[in-house]
Amino acid sequence: MTASVETLLEALPYIRDFHGRTVVIKYGGAAMTDETLRDGFATDVVLLKYVGLKPVIVHGGGPDITKYMERLGMEVRFVEGMRVSDAETVEVAKMVLLGKVNADIVMRLNRHGQPAVGLSGEDGALFTIAPHARAEEVGFVGEIERVDVDVLNHIAADYIPVIASAGVDPEGHSYNVNADTAAGKVAGALGAFKTIFLTDVAGWLGDPADEATLNSKVTVGEVEAALPEIGGGMRPKLAACAEAVRSGVGSAHIVDGRRPHSLLLELFTDAGIGTMVTP
Repeated sequence: MTASVETLLEALPYIRDFHGRTVVIKYGGAAMTDETLRDGFATDVVLLKYVGLKPVIVHGGGPDITKYMERLGMEVRFVEGMRVSDAETVEVAKMVLLGKVNADIVMRLNRHGQPAVGLSGEDGALFTIAPHARAEEVGFVGEIERVDVDVLNHIAADYIPVIASAGVDPEGHSYNVNADTAAGKVAGALGAFKTIFLTDVAGWLGDPADEATLNSKVTVGEVEAALPEIGGGMRPKLAACAEAVRSGVGSAHIVDGRRPHSLLLELFTDAGIGTMVTP
């Protein structure tokens, strides 16, 4: 009982300071695939809303998209964390993102007591999309040129927005959008207080094979200096952190989503977990 009271007292100043603030959460990895973690994530986000924060969720659906592509006998390839996407891949991705993943997140949030609204980059012209600079290599992967936050601000006043990382260009062509990149862009456009990326590692590791090399707190300058040497899925996450902070977000966090309630641990405890990127 004493430990529980101490935990609440530790959280109190954070709850007070964060009240009314926008937090953009990139949801993915194990937290999206494990049933217990999925439900725990929903309860954590509902709690954030109840204590006065304004959570906005941005999600991909990588594992589910890969699973359905493999079922259909489609080739799965990545370049620096981006899924190589032809028109057929984008079609499958949109079906999975909107018809399965987004709907499941919204359902869980609703069930735990806070109404949520599912969106994609197409809704309310939320994302203005252009082909990626490396389109010859990655195909129909889009870059977000602009985020129109009007629709998000209206929804977030009363609901939890849940945004699937897909969109169309002005000519109506559909594109995959990297969910990490989308979360960074959304956070910057909203002027969010924090943005949090849930992933399947402890954070940004100096040596990917050694969790003892965790970079717990770094500046955006240190991240940008290191980016050319970083590959795989960590690269778009760190790039998104850097863009968010450069756009005015107070801090960006890469957090181990395999840990139950990692979202609350990062926000409401003195020690926190994962990697924190600051200006």
